[in-house]
Amino acid sequence: MIAVVDSLIHNVLLFVALAAIVQMQANYRPVKGKYSYVAFLTLVMSALWATLVICLLKLFYNNGQHPLYIQWLSDTLPIRFALGWLLITGTGFISFFMYEVEEQREALARKEAAEKLAKEAELYKLRQQLQPHFLFNSLNSINALVSLRPEEARQMIQKLSDFLRGTLKKEDQLWISLREELQYLQLYLDIEKVRFRHRLTTTVIQHEEAAALQIPPMLLQPVVENAIKFGLYDTTDAINITIEARQENNVLLVTVSNPFDPAMHPQAQQGTGFGLNSIRRRLFLLFGRQDLLETKADLNIFTTTIKVPQLHDKNSVDR
Repeated sequence: MIAVVDSLIHNVLLFVALAAIVQMQANYRPVKGKYSYVAFLTLVMSALWATLVICLLKLFYNNGQHPLYIQWLSDTLPIRFALGWLLITGTGFISFFMYEVEEQREALARKEAAEKLAKEAELYKLRQQLQPHFLFNSLNSINALVSLRPEEARQMIQKLSDFLRGTLKKEDQLWISLREELQYLQLYLDIEKVRFRHRLTTTVIQHEEAAALQIPPMLLQPVVENAIKFGLYDTTDAINITIEARQENNVLLVTVSNPFDPAMHPQAQQGTGFGLNSIRRRLFLLFGRQDLLETKADLNIFTTTIKVPQLHDKNSVDR
């Protein structure tokens, strides 16, 4: 009976001490001196546990009927305290590290969610910036056509309306097929062909295996607009812009080539401009890479190459 009472008091109080340590770690962990705090807390809890155990056992048996047990209890006190301290300290540090890991995991999840929201906001902002940039140019062109060629101005207004309507439909889409992107791009080219008439022709080469590959919406329009700007502005000659799309090692490659006059546009050789910078930024936000947009000037031909890796999960902008 003495052994049963001794073990019950030891184990019940030990369980209470361990539960108290775990609960205290869940509610409070200091920012500084964490390890010293845990060590001190477990030492105090071990001392309280040992003191309560001894007091309760002496209360039960310190009546003169069990002198050998009371003497044995006093002699084994250091061992009892050491064993209890090891269990309480081990539990204290284990619970401390578990809560720390969980807190870091939650902090990382919050950070990733905040970064994702920031990236989505910046991507949305870039798309919104591109629309006015194109819209202002189109309205200026319509203004120039109204008095000279009113019928073509009406056609251009209709095509612009279709183009902007398609833009609104794509606001919530992060990815579309290349086939859809090229169909959407054709609306833009139709608008520009009304503006430049016979001076602008385009050649679109779409390899069969690339048609179903995925691409962010409105990625190609700024590149083609840049090609028209450096190819047609400040010249009266007719030009042809070539757009080619193909697949290479699970990457969609789209190249846009246009003639240009290096003497008139020396900055084109560096690939500068709002449109190209916005595309470079969008690709970096989506893939975390700076090498997905390349520009090259070879004699009087300027080529822009866009690389779009085909990821398995296209619902996340963190990739």
